[in-house]
Amino acid sequence: MTDADVTPPIEPRPLGRSGTLASPITLGTSGLGARTAPGDAAEAEAIDLASAMLHGPYALIDTSNEYAGGRSEAVLGAALARDGIAPGRAIVTKVDRDLATGVFDRDRVRRSFEESCQRLGVDRLGILHLHDPYSVSFEEATGPGGAVEGLLELKEEGLVDAIGVAAGRMSLMRRYVATGLFDVVLSHNRYTLVDRSATPLFEEAIERGMGVFNAAPFGGGLLARGSASGATYAYGETTAELRAWVARAEEVCARHGVDLPTAALRFSLRSPLVHTTVVGVSSTARIDELELARTADVPDGLWSDLDALGAAPSTVDD
Repeated sequence: MTDADVTPPIEPRPLGRSGTLASPITLGTSGLGARTAPGDAAEAEAIDLASAMLHGPYALIDTSNEYAGGRSEAVLGAALARDGIAPGRAIVTKVDRDLATGVFDRDRVRRSFEESCQRLGVDRLGILHLHDPYSVSFEEATGPGGAVEGLLELKEEGLVDAIGVAAGRMSLMRRYVATGLFDVVLSHNRYTLVDRSATPLFEEAIERGMGVFNAAPFGGGLLARGSASGATYAYGETTAELRAWVARAEEVCARHGVDLPTAALRFSLRSPLVHTTVVGVSSTARIDELELARTADVPDGLWSDLDALGAAPSTVDD
């Protein structure tokens, strides 16, 4: 391969102080490899998709130790071994609690990191998140022998370049960010067309020079499938009031010649508080769809008309 054959990632920008470059979109892999087994036909299809991500238009691919029971990382590792990774691309993963016991301490962080590296076939990682630290208290996680100590050790030893915290609950996330120990933050379902509760978190992160990942801009389904779909928002059932608000938003979008999913994605992409937006991908066609939505013509007037609807009755309470 010559230099002329290498396509750089789309619109790379610094991800805060992490030392990593991110594209506007990061590809999520929470379902990658689910219901596959080593060597079966479904795994082969998943490996092909993983390879398309690793050689796709965006700089980062997001996974986790626990995604698809570890199969997400295993499939990514198989694609890496078979096809490598394009220049300027990188995998971001997360350490997770012991799913059997709930233990999430310093030792578990190190074991989770080792498991991820083994599956991926790598020795080190650029970014490693503390993922959903709900099985332990904040005091336990940040105290001696806690999960944060494990992350800091990995960074000090040069095994990871940057550490982050990735979770949903705003009251807890703000406590972690306030420690000043993390380089990046990831929040999901809380900075969308219908919920802005992550705004103070992202504002503080930006002030601290952190990188900001905004995940689930479609709210887990509702803003991708529409008001009549019955889709959930943030893993929970929606209300009639929320569905009615989304229906009004659909009407506004239609007047401007924009579909609701495109508006939902572009809401996140246009925000100065967001460095990169994490979107789950289940097919190569979905990658193409995201790029069409990223580059679609969206009139400026759409945003003021959506704001005129007033705050949406979000079903998220933290």
